[in-house]
Amino acid sequence: MSSSGTRRRAASVPDTDTDDGEPAVTLKKEIGLLSACGIIVGNIIGSGIFVSPKGVLENCSSVGLALIVWTLTGVITAISALCYAELGVTIPKSGGDYSYVKDIFGGLAGFLRLWIAVLVIYPTNQAVIALTFANYALQPLFPSCFPPERALGLLAAVCLLLLTWINCFSVRWATRVQDVFTTGKLLALCLIIIMGVVQICKGHFYWLEPEHAFHPLQPYDMGRIALAFLQGSFAYAGWNFLNYVTEELIDPYRNLPRAIFISIPLVTFVYVFANIAYVTAMSPQELMASNAVAVTFGEKLLGVMSWIMPISVALSTFGGVNGSLFTSSRLFFAGAREGHLPRLLAMIHVNRCTPIPALLFTCISTLLMLCTSDIYTLINYVGFINYLFYGVTVAGQIVLRVKEPDLHRPIKVSLAWPVIFLIFWAFLLIFSLYSEPVVCCIGLAIMLSGVPVYLFGVYWENKPKSFNSFVAKLTHLGQKLFMVVYPAEGSEDGNEDKDESG
Repeated sequence: MSSSGTRRRAASVPDTDTDDGEPAVTLKKEIGLLSACGIIVGNIIGSGIFVSPKGVLENCSSVGLALIVWTLTGVITAISALCYAELGVTIPKSGGDYSYVKDIFGGLAGFLRLWIAVLVIYPTNQAVIALTFANYALQPLFPSCFPPERALGLLAAVCLLLLTWINCFSVRWATRVQDVFTTGKLLALCLIIIMGVVQICKGHFYWLEPEHAFHPLQPYDMGRIALAFLQGSFAYAGWNFLNYVTEELIDPYRNLPRAIFISIPLVTFVYVFANIAYVTAMSPQELMASNAVAVTFGEKLLGVMSWIMPISVALSTFGGVNGSLFTSSRLFFAGAREGHLPRLLAMIHVNRCTPIPALLFTCISTLLMLCTSDIYTLINYVGFINYLFYGVTVAGQIVLRVKEPDLHRPIKVSLAWPVIFLIFWAFLLIFSLYSEPVVCCIGLAIMLSGVPVYLFGVYWENKPKSFNSFVAKLTHLGQKLFMVVYPAEGSEDGNEDKDESG
């Protein structure tokens, strides 16, 4: 299965140009630099920095080492993002690491990346973020107890349905929602950082003094420090999401790397200084005992205005759900366009130019996850596989350099960067296998369950005519129901000149 031909196509979609001269239906380039930064920052900063930075501190055993881990994981994230920036402009297709793995290593490898994303990663992550939103949105109504589970599930479902409708209605609306809520969560974190600076000015920096910052709360342990790096890396998850929507970026050759260079340092700065702010108001013991660090921080310093923090977490997670829906639907769209998912998912609305079937598929799979009690277990199983494919993708950058050295690369980073990332990646991967072999093996088994699906759905081309006819009728019914068609080849439809503030 050759991949070099695939890379040289603008987009592997059927031609839908009409004979009557009507403009072709394509994905519109409506994501400017500001919205691109909003997608990266909004997807990385979810509830984690507000709720549970204690995991890194617990495993580091000291405040100083925890701050070093937050900083170093930010640097490693920036290095991996540099590698993805080169891949994103060399293979300028939506779908992110799925598209890169498929083009470099072949159809089966790409399908397994898509399979684990479709089956578990995105539905579970979106369900958890929506439930977190519901929990903090309802917290002011239930100050002395936990909100009822049914109320949480219903509000999470309403959140998903509302944001799916917005994404189906307009790309511009979806990016505006992302911009607004990303700004909101940054303002909330700025408030935390400013309060931390005020605390330092008042002399509350006991745990930041070197003799106290590096005083171990328990003996240092290399295994636990490695686990802290793993947890820190997961806190930066979402840094690669802009690569999923490359074809909708205004001037992707310029704005993709720019957005990465702006967003990753910004998030690293916010993460490190938010953690510094926390320890100006709380001891490490208080921080580790809190189930919602930002809420405890607000109760200590904001008094009657402490309600700001749970509301900030709710707004942050609401924007996180929107960003995840927006980007994951493009991954499923890209997979369907390559023939790895039902063809209906590769279609877009004739007027709104949004991938409505892919969005609805994403929404329905997430709603189904809300009905299961094993969401967090599934996330543990596939977190290892998700990180595995980050390394496979970056290794693909080196393979592509060797296989096609003359391929046009608008950005070409030093090979030292992917090598550094792969060393760090191998260290964390080996440690994960050593510390949780059963969980990792179950994750591998879930991924490999996609092999027979690939053989049946993709590799087996000569299926019975009755089966193909049945699928064609379902696809045609879906087209009528959702008013969708295949996008035309190429998206260069004059949208390059749109205002880049979007």
